[in-house]
Amino acid sequence: MSAVLSPDTPSIALSLRNVSKSYGRVRALDNLSFSVAEGCFFVLFGPSSVGKTTTLRMIAGLVAPDRGRVEIFGHDWTQAPITGRGVSMVFQSFALYPHLTVYKNLAYPLREAGVGRGEIDCRVRETAAMLRLEAKLDRKPGTLSGGEQQRVALGRSLIQRPRILLLDEPLTNLDAKLRHDMRAELKRLHRQFGLTIVYATPDELEALSMGEEIAVLRDGVVVQTGTPDELYETPRDLYVAGKIGSPPMNMVKGMLARDGTMVDSVIGLLPVARRLNTAEVGEGAVVGIRPSDIRLAAGGESGVTASIAMVEPLGDITVVSMQTSGEMLRLVLPEAAASRLQRGQQVSIVLDPGKLHIFRASNGQAIT
Repeated sequence: MSAVLSPDTPSIALSLRNVSKSYGRVRALDNLSFSVAEGCFFVLFGPSSVGKTTTLRMIAGLVAPDRGRVEIFGHDWTQAPITGRGVSMVFQSFALYPHLTVYKNLAYPLREAGVGRGEIDCRVRETAAMLRLEAKLDRKPGTLSGGEQQRVALGRSLIQRPRILLLDEPLTNLDAKLRHDMRAELKRLHRQFGLTIVYATPDELEALSMGEEIAVLRDGVVVQTGTPDELYETPRDLYVAGKIGSPPMNMVKGMLARDGTMVDSVIGLLPVARRLNTAEVGEGAVVGIRPSDIRLAAGGESGVTASIAMVEPLGDITVVSMQTSGEMLRLVLPEAAASRLQRGQQVSIVLDPGKLHIFRASNGQAIT
């Protein structure tokens, strides 16, 4: 029996079911599946060559899957043409027409669709106002800043009033400040119009700061899907644990001891806050601990002895790299707590046992 959606449950805007795609011997997507709720800001996150662009192009109808199914608002569009999907895509390269003004770049998709002149003018000016481009309509792309060009590319998609907006690494070509500004702009537009957005990025900051839900990709497969908090707090495996969080999670090798209540690691015995009933004593393990979950020991408190290797002040926080038993651990400390620390200094540190993440050494999966 199919589930009945309550009035408060958003409908599914997009669903990819067991989709695969190969280019010769290269497998771009391998049995990939995920769903996106209507109105969600959904992020495809992962490094280059994991299948993000292929996935977006498949949703847009530019690429057909070898097998699997692409559904848009409950209808099968797997082998259907591009037209009529209600999907628009913004490419990484902006893809503006250099010989046309901003006005004509924005108007172009409407003219191709046969929209009347009056309606075109109304929608161009409405879109320009929304993106703060009113004063740029008579300019050509070559005279605009990178951020302005990105807004024109975005406007050319928004003017079509798509039901789903696809963004393929749209901020890659912008400098740090413009990326920050455009992240805020995209979040504003999402809130204002309730668009369903599928956003591909290799940038962890973009993924965590913008995504309401994130799919972490690896080798054409979704490894884990969840909110930013879920991915940060409960990574399913070592791959996700290493991709989410900056500085990245510290990893220490060891083995389970004392009936699953301790891990015997290279930096000493580490107590586990919960009994690991699904693992065996002596089984190889990897202990993960976030830099923010390690602190300096208080006076008289026992801890792990470490030598400071590097101190990196970052304004209100400081990243401290410490050497202990041949392992390098990174801590994130408030500026005041780190102000007197110096390279070569011996200190004692405490790892929060309630924040340890334990993974199987054999396959990298989290032990629950």
